[in-house]
Amino acid sequence: MAAEERDPEDPVSKHPQPEFPQQDQSHPGWTGPMDPPPDHGEESYRGSGLLEGRKTVITGGDSGIGRAVALAFAREGADVLFTFLPAEEDEAAATTRLVTEASRSAVPIACDIREEEQCRLLVERAVTEFGRIDILVNNAAYQMSQPDGIPAITTEQFDRVMRTNLYGMFWLSKMALPHIPAGGCTINTAAVQAYKPSPHLLDYATTKGAIVTFTQGLAQMLASDGIRVNAAAPGPVWTPLIPATLPDTTFGKQAPLGRPAQLHHGRGAAAAQPQSTLASQTASALHGQPGARRVSDLAFAAWIDDRLHEQHRDCCVRARAHPCTRERCPAARPTDFPRDRALRRP
Repeated sequence: MAAEERDPEDPVSKHPQPEFPQQDQSHPGWTGPMDPPPDHGEESYRGSGLLEGRKTVITGGDSGIGRAVALAFAREGADVLFTFLPAEEDEAAATTRLVTEASRSAVPIACDIREEEQCRLLVERAVTEFGRIDILVNNAAYQMSQPDGIPAITTEQFDRVMRTNLYGMFWLSKMALPHIPAGGCTINTAAVQAYKPSPHLLDYATTKGAIVTFTQGLAQMLASDGIRVNAAAPGPVWTPLIPATLPDTTFGKQAPLGRPAQLHHGRGAAAAQPQSTLASQTASALHGQPGARRVSDLAFAAWIDDRLHEQHRDCCVRARAHPCTRERCPAARPTDFPRDRALRRP
């Protein structure tokens, strides 16, 4: 590891801060014209074999968070099948190149997940290519800012947001399930909008809240099958969807660091490292988690909620300590245990 990767860096000045140049794009948006350009970790993401031999499916993998996740998964040793819209063929080619350069198989599939039949064909193709699906990442999403509020949200837009963000996730989760073995997992992409909705993104925020609920409910349903279900919930991230749907030169300025998250930061990708970890055995105790509620160039902070606390409470109670000082108890690791949340006693 290079010395510059070990040295502490100021996260505020690490990446460009708004205001950014005005850059209106048509949907779905393109990586090339973005200023500043998004960084997916092309030059610096270093894998460590977390996902060696895994077979993965990522929706919306052509750009943005999806491309960063595809790159991270490939460099961690996974083969990647990802979806893109027909208009995004050039973007998909860039993701394919990144995956194959990591010596992993890349299978780009043009697919509109708003259509149930296309979701069915996608799962069939994944099984044909890989024989199984170890990791399903429901990442594709649609948003369109409406500063004039709910009167400006047409039924057509509302339906598109719901079908892209929710229907596609539901269909793929349901159809992929018979092909996910014990030890496999599903990772859904929620957002800080689930907890702190912006009025101009009312319909989008509604779906992100639903994704959190869906994740927690499905996690309980599949726990006995040995299949984990989690969600990553990033804050503002600089992706092509932003200039295409939210023309705001100050995007991300409201974040704690005063800027949107870049897709890459340090060793890993700020928006992708959580998925890499959640998909691996490192996170085998994480199940039904809604992820970090505010991600601004942080991989992830304290994701352990009350259910995981309860899982280890006996250890803590026996030790008469909180957090537990026993080395094997996860509560003993301050990075895993929120300091502001008390252990729920029996």
